Amino acid sequence: MSEVHLDDAVQSALQEVMEDDYPLLLDAFVSDSEVRLREIRAGLANADREAVRLAAHSLKGSCSNMGAARLLGLCVQIEECARHGDLARVAVLFEQADAEFGTVCSLLGRRRLDEI
Repeated sequence: MSEVHLDDAVQSALQEVMEDDYPLLLDAFVSDSEVRLREIRAGLANADREAVRLAAHSLKGSCSNMGAARLLGLCVQIEECARHGDLARVAVLFEQADAEFGTVCSLLGRRRLDEI
């Protein structure tokens, strides 16, 4: 799995394109990611593999766009495990993804407002 938490080249390109709106993009990424992580947690609690899969898929896209490589890799694995009904493995991967999201937030200079 990639150890790149946040791709500097992707972030530089986003800053260049977004200019003054870059901080808004970061806030939207963090906020949306928090929602998706809560959806994964709820899906696990309800043994709803489809809800987990859909939330992981959505989060995967956001991570790809933001250059959050390690979190992206974890989302790929979560989505695949959910597709195959392996929610025990999803639970392990989710804890890693939640911790990685905290790292990404720190690197972006954004604080998580509440626990997921």
